[in-house]
Amino acid sequence: MADKKATRESYGKALAELGENNDFYVLDADLSGSTQTAIFAKKFPDRFFNCGIAEENMISVAAGIAATGTPAFASSFAMFACGRAFEQIRNSVAYPQLPVKICPSHAGITVGEDGATHQFCEDIAIMRALPNMTVVCPADSASTEALLEEVLKHEGPVYMRLGRFAVPQFYARGEREFKLGKGIVLADGKDITIVATGIMVAAAMEARAALAADGIDAAVIDIHTIKPLDEKLIKEYAEKTGNIITAEEHSVIGGLGDAVASVLAETGNAKLTKLGINDVFGTSAPAGVLLEHYQLNAAGIVKRVKAMLNK
Repeated sequence: MADKKATRESYGKALAELGENNDFYVLDADLSGSTQTAIFAKKFPDRFFNCGIAEENMISVAAGIAATGTPAFASSFAMFACGRAFEQIRNSVAYPQLPVKICPSHAGITVGEDGATHQFCEDIAIMRALPNMTVVCPADSASTEALLEEVLKHEGPVYMRLGRFAVPQFYARGEREFKLGKGIVLADGKDITIVATGIMVAAAMEARAALAADGIDAAVIDIHTIKPLDEKLIKEYAEKTGNIITAEEHSVIGGLGDAVASVLAETGNAKLTKLGINDVFGTSAPAGVLLEHYQLNAAGIVKRVKAMLNK
């Protein structure tokens, strides 16, 4: 896991590759350099629109294009593409079930020095609540590329969460089959299951190695699709290990942790602890410093696992 790359970078390159054999449009809100959609724009200028700093309009334009039957990808920072344009997403995209793929970058606290106003840690909760919306959060470069193909194939709306922070690469391109709604077991275990999404998947794998050194056998599951959740897999490992910890770069309210909690509440098969942002706004600091501050790293997972198992 030595190489590191931001999922937004992989998104831009994958869009350009997909554009060669697929008909779709790409829209951006004057941030194409940051979201990496500029790569697609340079290659296919006739299928790219810069809508300016007007995210609500961008989503409406994307909906208009999608209403003709042609998919449209819309990108900006997560704070703006999801937060600012929520009404348009709800009424113009999710309600009519149009093939608009909202793929924002700069989600979570790893926006870093931009601070609390841009560190959007509530987007998964907001998008999960929308009927007809699929919510995806890839863990690395290869999973971003593979999931983007599935997102394009999907007939309805999708929210695909991308990041600014360079993360370890642990999937090899073409190594795994990625299907929306199907989690991936990266490691088996009998004592506890770490259910992670996005950048926390790499941290979960690192934590697993540290826990193994202390005699704790942890399973690790990559839940790249938070909605629809792979409930069957969650129930299977709840029964198998009896202990589950969720890890996400997102609020503990309404995200992956609450999605898993809803499943476990019906089964009663396992204890659960949620690792994420604990109902607070972020602060301005380098991304790595913030991950350590909020314990969203391998050490944080290890600490919570041991506390859970020692109860």
